[in-house]
Amino acid sequence: MVYKKQHYEDLGLGAKASSGRIRSLNKDGSFNVKKKGLPLFQRIHFYHALVSMSWFHFLLLILSAYLVVNLLFACLYFWIGVENLTGIDGSTDLDKYMEAFFFSSQTITTLGYGRTAPISFPASTVAAVESMIGLLAFALATGLLYGRFSKPSAKIRYSNSAVMAPYQGISGFMFRVLNPYSNQLLEVEVTVTLSMRKKDSDLRDFHQLDLERNKVVFLPSIWTVVHPINETSPLYNLTEESLLEKEAEFIVMMRAFDESFSQTVYSRSSYKASEIKWGYKFTYIIEQEEEGISLDVSRIDETEKAR
Repeated sequence: MVYKKQHYEDLGLGAKASSGRIRSLNKDGSFNVKKKGLPLFQRIHFYHALVSMSWFHFLLLILSAYLVVNLLFACLYFWIGVENLTGIDGSTDLDKYMEAFFFSSQTITTLGYGRTAPISFPASTVAAVESMIGLLAFALATGLLYGRFSKPSAKIRYSNSAVMAPYQGISGFMFRVLNPYSNQLLEVEVTVTLSMRKKDSDLRDFHQLDLERNKVVFLPSIWTVVHPINETSPLYNLTEESLLEKEAEFIVMMRAFDESFSQTVYSRSSYKASEIKWGYKFTYIIEQEEEGISLDVSRIDETEKAR
């Protein structure tokens, strides 16, 4: 018996239909996959989490850690006794604790204004440990900041919805993308894969869709990605109801060369069947002005009834 290698159109998401009841790929490009059964330390990846979280959460975490560490060391100084620190003028316990807190903030940053200083062995020991922790912590924070700033990423913006609109005498599946920032993306490529549940089966099919164009040299404006629905398309003769029944998901992957970082960057998103507008087309949002071309980025999702 001769073995015949089969060709699979699979993105590594699994062919079981369970992957289609919820979206496989979130709108922000993250995968909807949870891994279980791993040891605790294999589940935790601090560096990846710290460089991947939003700036708001990162700065909030840094500020919270700074406050917590100073509060803890202030408690140590207060427990040792503020009489072991010079220049403590507070009359109440709260005033003395707050002065110990601000002495801790000076010690951990190695500032040392000179008014307050340790004058006993226990207080000097705590101050020495705190200054060492401060040096290590700020070096770590600096490295994380550099890692976040130097991490290349394609901040491509996708339209929230896709459309099924008339296209050159037939229909087409369309969505829009643009680069909202001033950095230049070169050699921008896109692939769109359709995932659908097979009829009367627990498996799914993956079809890479043929596009009107799958590559542009530059992306200074907006790009409407189009898949013409002709006789060779897996969407041919499918209706809105059949796509919903098949739990269809359009998985978009983009690759470009970022001129600012001189590196290749990637972006991902997806559209579920419920996020497709049938009988609509995207509104033309590019205007000619004396200074050049004007593009209203806020109107990327704007659609109108197709005639």
